[in-house]
Amino acid sequence: MPELPPPSVVREAEKTRADLQRRSRELAPPPFALLELAMGSMVTQALYVAARLRVADELAEGPLSPAEIGRRVGANAEAVDRLLRLLASQGVFEGHEDGTYALTPMADALRSDHPMSMRDIAVLMGHPTHWEDWSHLLDSVVTGEAALPKHRGMGAFEYLEQNQEYGEVFIRGMGNMSDTETWPVLGAYDFSQFETVVDFCGGRGGLLAGILQQAQQARGILSDPRVEGNGAAEFLAENGVVDRCTTHAGGLFDPVVQGGDAYVLKHIVHDWPEEQALQILRNIRAAINPGGKLLLVEMVLPEGGNEPHSGKLVDLWLMLLVGGKERSTSQYADLLARAGFKLERVVETAAAVSVVEAIPV
Repeated sequence: MPELPPPSVVREAEKTRADLQRRSRELAPPPFALLELAMGSMVTQALYVAARLRVADELAEGPLSPAEIGRRVGANAEAVDRLLRLLASQGVFEGHEDGTYALTPMADALRSDHPMSMRDIAVLMGHPTHWEDWSHLLDSVVTGEAALPKHRGMGAFEYLEQNQEYGEVFIRGMGNMSDTETWPVLGAYDFSQFETVVDFCGGRGGLLAGILQQAQQARGILSDPRVEGNGAAEFLAENGVVDRCTTHAGGLFDPVVQGGDAYVLKHIVHDWPEEQALQILRNIRAAINPGGKLLLVEMVLPEGGNEPHSGKLVDLWLMLLVGGKERSTSQYADLLARAGFKLERVVETAAAVSVVEAIPV
């Protein structure tokens, strides 16, 4: 497992960065600072184009001219130059005096083969369907309800299944974000205390594989409605844990597989309005072993209104798409109590997520 800084160090660094950004805006006249924020969506689109064209992949071996980049990716040379000079001004790519462009550390993360590649999330953030969804945020704020089902005529999960191209873009982008959280979770929380860990709706088992690699004595149960066709068996075998893991093709609202002394739900509860979230948690309560623990891996919002946190942006996204929400510690304590659990503690990680630990009561 890679060495990670303590969460307290990460939080202090985040606070310092937020303070610097705020002070930088305070140096500009307020209207211009606001204008800069409003135009941020254009930078997102520029990143999307660079990611779609795989410009960073072409620069992996060294600097290239806009003409050569354009030839390789099938784009207009002058337009490539104009795109990259904007991104270079933001620290993404580097322009040289001879007119060539090169990778910077941020541009390097746009390479598709980078170990922590952000290419897929950049493609998702700039995708036309994603932008169309966000154009309906006003509807959600006015009504307090998810807007996507109204303008798509179906729920978000159904839409992703029926629109394969965007569904694949969405899943890859979410996978990008999820992959950055696995090691921080494993570094912050000790799973070796458990004998049987159930990863509830855990996809291919990315987190569960890491847990079983950390907790050598534990057995795992991967429960997911798509587990028989999503490559989970191959993935678990590649990670050397398939002999200690069984799979269960259970849905979100089906009776939960019995026998776990730890139930891990990563980014599950936040996807659902209150009543459905309670139903999921109550089903877990009916299945968990006495003395077991419920572990929610979620973005836990700060109690105050002004502290920056990436979960505040994701919270709006959830409201828009599915009617879900991110919660603070006190909100999780209330939700868990109504489902038959007691919040024990919230364990911060070096990522934006925390581990919300609860016990059945």
